[in-house]
Amino acid sequence: MKVILSTIVLITALTQAQTNPPSTAGTDNQTQPLNQSSTERIVKEVHHELVLLPNYGVFDNLGYRVSPDGTLTLIGQVARPVLKSDAENAVKRIEGVERVDNQIQVLPTSPMDDQIRVATYRAIYGNTVLSPYQMRAVPPIHIIVNGGHVTLEGVVAKQMEKQVAEAQAKSVPNVFSVTNNLRVEE
Repeated sequence: MKVILSTIVLITALTQAQTNPPSTAGTDNQTQPLNQSSTERIVKEVHHELVLLPNYGVFDNLGYRVSPDGTLTLIGQVARPVLKSDAENAVKRIEGVERVDNQIQVLPTSPMDDQIRVATYRAIYGNTVLSPYQMRAVPPIHIIVNGGHVTLEGVVAKQMEKQVAEAQAKSVPNVFSVTNNLRVEE
């Protein structure tokens, strides 16, 4: 999962670097654009810092983009507000990161959403097909609940596992909809 997430972010960063080269006029007071090796290093370090956050868990979804100008954009959703600031603090001192644009959404507090989170977790990771994923430090299927709407994020090994996860999430009472954004490893 780490390799796929890093690869996706790296491809995004490199594509942006190639399609949107920064202006070189008046570069005396501007930082030089990141080269490929710097971008790869930043991607690796950011990923490492985010997965090690003590409050990061299965009910959170963190992502990021590295721009050629050194801007690191944090994206995703978190169930606890402290994780948004923890994520920013963890990555802002990485060499080459000039600025952090923290666009992480803090999900509203809701006892009903909390119940749906736990029930969806049990439905997904209690399934015999998906239960081996539960043994990882941060399980690869992230369950994002907002107003009774469930979004599944992450990576699974097989298409069948993606379908099972969606079916299990749809079986949870009080779930209004399920969006399955799980990616299948190739």
